[in-house]
Amino acid sequence: MYLDAMEFLEEEHEAWQPFEALAGLTDAQLETAVEAAHGWSGRDLMAHMLAWQAVSLAVAKELAVNETSPTIARVDAYWDARGGEGVNAELQAQWGSLSMADLREQFRTQPGELRGYLTVVPESRWIKNPAHMESFDTETIDHYRDHLPDLAAILGAAER
Repeated sequence: MYLDAMEFLEEEHEAWQPFEALAGLTDAQLETAVEAAHGWSGRDLMAHMLAWQAVSLAVAKELAVNETSPTIARVDAYWDARGGEGVNAELQAQWGSLSMADLREQFRTQPGELRGYLTVVPESRWIKNPAHMESFDTETIDHYRDHLPDLAAILGAAER
């Protein structure tokens, strides 16, 4: 449990920073599939991380003006109906259709946009709301940590 928004925002930013290294890879390095990262490329990892971060951004936009977030309920129901593998495959297809330039731009701007929206969401709607807080934690900090091994494998492959 976080005491205030700044505590969460600082931890989220710190947890995201290792992924920023992906922006320094060439397009060719980002397109290379890495077996040790579930066969994903750096591009795939960028798209995956952005897709789930975009869920948090949608939730933050809703909570900035409303007490509840229809996105949380919709995404949870969709996950339950399709399962993780199905949802992730669909997200990869959707985000994978972006041009590399658009993906890079989204990767550069979306994390800051999320943090910006969270600064205007009343703490009572997220930090002090266990269900909403769980959603933010799951789609950001916890998710980032889950994919650190994939990031390490992709960055390691790019160094070779």
